[in-house]
Amino acid sequence: MKLYDAAAVLRSKNSGPFEITVDTLFDNAVTYNKIKQSGVINKETISELYNIAPEEITQIVFFDQALGFKVTFARGVSSGSFLDRDVYGAQQHAPLMELEVEV
Repeated sequence: MKLYDAAAVLRSKNSGPFEITVDTLFDNAVTYNKIKQSGVINKETISELYNIAPEEITQIVFFDQALGFKVTFARGVSSGSFLDRDVYGAQQHAPLMELEVEV
């Protein structure tokens, strides 16, 4: 199953002008715990999906109370700069959508 199908919410946004945060929330604890315990959400996977170096990933945090996780990584260019194609960071969740997960 794709992460997009397993998640209730999958979104991205700016985390300041130099970082992007991707939030993924689930509507049940069983699905959330299976994905968390699988270990599929890690720096190696994220760096492959986004074609970035693992060192550019600043946080991968799981929030059990919210049944979700967030991934924060460096933007290629700062928000609003000349080469920025997504000033709000709202379209950066797409690579994570296609991740295959087992639930």
